[in-house]
Amino acid sequence: MDKREKGGINYGSVGESSPCPMMTMRGVDEAAAGNSDGVVNGIRTAETLLRLVPIAPCIAALVVMLHNSQTNDFGSVSYTHLGAFRHLVHVNGICAGYSLLSAVIAAMPRPPKISQAWTFFVLDQVMTYLVLAAGAVSTEVLYLAFKGNATITWSSACSSFGSFCHKATASVAITFVVVVCYAVLSLISSYKLFSNYDAPAVNYPTKASIEVTTFHG
Repeated sequence: MDKREKGGINYGSVGESSPCPMMTMRGVDEAAAGNSDGVVNGIRTAETLLRLVPIAPCIAALVVMLHNSQTNDFGSVSYTHLGAFRHLVHVNGICAGYSLLSAVIAAMPRPPKISQAWTFFVLDQVMTYLVLAAGAVSTEVLYLAFKGNATITWSSACSSFGSFCHKATASVAITFVVVVCYAVLSLISSYKLFSNYDAPAVNYPTKASIEVTTFHG
């Protein structure tokens, strides 16, 4: 009888089979790490693409307004004559530049940092409100241009400069598309930031901690 099989126990088989569970666990860990890296890369790619989306409407709104001028028998008008439209051009330019820069930063393969999450959160909020303000003010100017104001005897300017008003309307409408894009980006950056923090613990009072005061007559 072999010494390894003394007492009915095959010691050699135990030694040979023991590494298998360790190898199996190592394979599971490597597979989990690979899946985690794949998810992170997928999220990074999706965020990069979402940050590139506002560039096209920003540039479109900017170009339409830059080429918006009209001359006829009533005179000439250009977007530079109105501060709201100049502000709209500047904001769309800033927005396009920020979208490109933030997309480049988001595409960098590095571990996410809380400082970057805070930066994106703050700047996304600022961009959203800047573009919204520019669109809202320009909408008010367009309303006055189309309708006029009888109280202060302002006549409608769009009856004389229809082409100018139509181009301005197109630029403002595209700007509100940018607002929607940045509203979505703001929600995403808010989620990415505040998901790093735990919800505050809520301690409910128990019956033992509630003191009942009785009044005796």
